[in-house]
Amino acid sequence: MAAIRFSLLLAALALAGCGQPAENHSAPAVPTAAGACGQRTFEGSSFSACRYDKRRDEIALFLDGPHGPLRSFAALEQQLGPRASHLRFAMNAGMFDETGNPIGLYVEEGGERHPINLRRGPGNFHMLPNGFFYVSEDGYVAIARSENYRRPFAPRWATQSGPLLVFDGRLHPAIQDNGPSLHIRNGVGVDSQSTAWFVISEEPVSFGRMARFFRDVLHCPDALYLDGSVSSLWDRPAGRRDTNARLGPLIAVFERERRE
Repeated sequence: MAAIRFSLLLAALALAGCGQPAENHSAPAVPTAAGACGQRTFEGSSFSACRYDKRRDEIALFLDGPHGPLRSFAALEQQLGPRASHLRFAMNAGMFDETGNPIGLYVEEGGERHPINLRRGPGNFHMLPNGFFYVSEDGYVAIARSENYRRPFAPRWATQSGPLLVFDGRLHPAIQDNGPSLHIRNGVGVDSQSTAWFVISEEPVSFGRMARFFRDVLHCPDALYLDGSVSSLWDRPAGRRDTNARLGPLIAVFERERRE
């Protein structure tokens, strides 16, 4: 029954987010033969977009190693061991405190490691509405507003961040078209219950430009900002592994292992 309720909630959230994207004359980024992520230029800025598809991929969140928070892709590789050979890509996945621990909802393998954070405060995380990205036991994905998190709802994986860049097909009302705050940024957008896009800008961009990239290029009715300045990507097939060593939660997408 819990699985049925979870599926119904996913369906309701997906239907609620089916806004019509603005007209777009640019095809979505697609992974190249050399890497898991495709590069795209939008409004003069370059982005890398990496696609998760539950039909072929597995997804997981990682936080701790044997000595505390991992903080880097190098530490993640050690943590993964032989499984690293199946990695398609990894990215930092939410805001964190000075120790590398999440400041909002964080669920790993069904266990809630940090509760939902509904407090008001300064900074991007508290630019309401914020939200959380989550994955069901069956690999379905969605983004929801933080205030909608209710027990006994129990995702397998979840991470909270803010602000929501796009929700219900609309841009966050507090985001300027192209504001003066420019950073290398990353985020996640959901375009169906089975697929999600993880995006990092390859140069400093505004919130507005990144939000429009999700809405107008990737056709995501819901997208969540993950972080800026520290934003990092590991595209294993392409040989790219950013070296930032002050990351928080990490999300990883793997090729689904074939079972004999």
